[in-house]
Amino acid sequence: MSTYKELLQSPGVGRIILAQLTARFPFGMLSLAVLIHIQQVTGAYGSAGLVLAAASIGQAISGPLTSRWMGVWGMRRVLLLTMIVCMLSVTAIAVFVMPIPLYMVVAFIAGLSTPPVQPAVRTIYPKMVTSRQLTPLFSLDASAQEIIWVLGPVVTVFISTQLGSMYGILTAAFLILAGGSWFISSPEVSRVRIPRSRGRMGAVLKRPSVVVATVVGFLLIGACAAVEAGLIAVFDHGIKSGIVLAIFSVGSLVGGLSMGHVPISPWSLAKRMLIIVVGLGVALLWLDVWWLSITLFVAGVGIAPALTVLFAMVSSTVKFSETAEAYGWVGTGQLIGAAAGSAVAGFLIDGVGHVGAFYAATGFALLGCVAAVIGRRWSPDLRGRDASPIPDTEPIALPGR
Repeated sequence: MSTYKELLQSPGVGRIILAQLTARFPFGMLSLAVLIHIQQVTGAYGSAGLVLAAASIGQAISGPLTSRWMGVWGMRRVLLLTMIVCMLSVTAIAVFVMPIPLYMVVAFIAGLSTPPVQPAVRTIYPKMVTSRQLTPLFSLDASAQEIIWVLGPVVTVFISTQLGSMYGILTAAFLILAGGSWFISSPEVSRVRIPRSRGRMGAVLKRPSVVVATVVGFLLIGACAAVEAGLIAVFDHGIKSGIVLAIFSVGSLVGGLSMGHVPISPWSLAKRMLIIVVGLGVALLWLDVWWLSITLFVAGVGIAPALTVLFAMVSSTVKFSETAEAYGWVGTGQLIGAAAGSAVAGFLIDGVGHVGAFYAATGFALLGCVAAVIGRRWSPDLRGRDASPIPDTEPIALPGR
């Protein structure tokens, strides 16, 4: 804990972590809020899964695109524009009753305009701390974001069941505006300038480490999304689903804080994914609230540590000018995973029952573990090294030349 205490004493670190968590908090509510709302409007989990898939596809496209724009137009302009469009689109989903295809179009626009807070803040971090502190900062960030997944589901389920599903989405829309405005007003957002990338869009995917991080992130978040859909179905939108999801996230918080100081080796990602596989595999044996609470806590212990490895893997193998786009692609992988996990789980719930979602979650996690094993050859060995990005270098013009 002394490592984290030292980090939080660094100028601005505590403030920027809190601001970005607030800006991202509504996105810990939206998937669940939209799932509940669309299911209640249409009566089908499959339809809700399609709407979520459309939103996630929009987010997947926007991830690398808006991240790259930040190097052209600056962070603040891109964040402000996307925040406004996203907030209006989310509000429309809550307020208007539409056919499923139109819901999908509006959800796609909301996803396409998702503010690139995560790529922005992870590009800012290396400029705020020493290279020695960077990996622990990634771990703290991955752990702290679990607050979103601890409180988000509970807040969403409470508001949606007590006031109505529309109000769950409207609360998220308000927080998009409030949290986004706080993050955008942070001094670091204007102080750190992302260099314009000299490569073509997508060139960063030639780096195997970015591809591995994207694929494993896709499968990891797909597993989490399937668990979320499964719990909503098992407990029929009740408060128990929010509580068990919160316990799932508490496990991740505990894992992230306890493993933040552990040096990262090429095998670290596979080992942490294995924890998730074991927890989810055992969870599907008995869909009881106490059993699911225990087993999902165990599965959660691997989530934040696995994300920490993904962040460090990207940061340590790309140039600083490429970091925002690289994190955008990783985020895209995760968002497509969320779409796939929700859609697959939704159709399996309709087809074979509640347990189908947990089969989907276990399958996603197992494939993620296999991908991490295959990708270990491209995973950096950070034992004794820091996770700082590769410095950008360019020729210096000399007088007379």
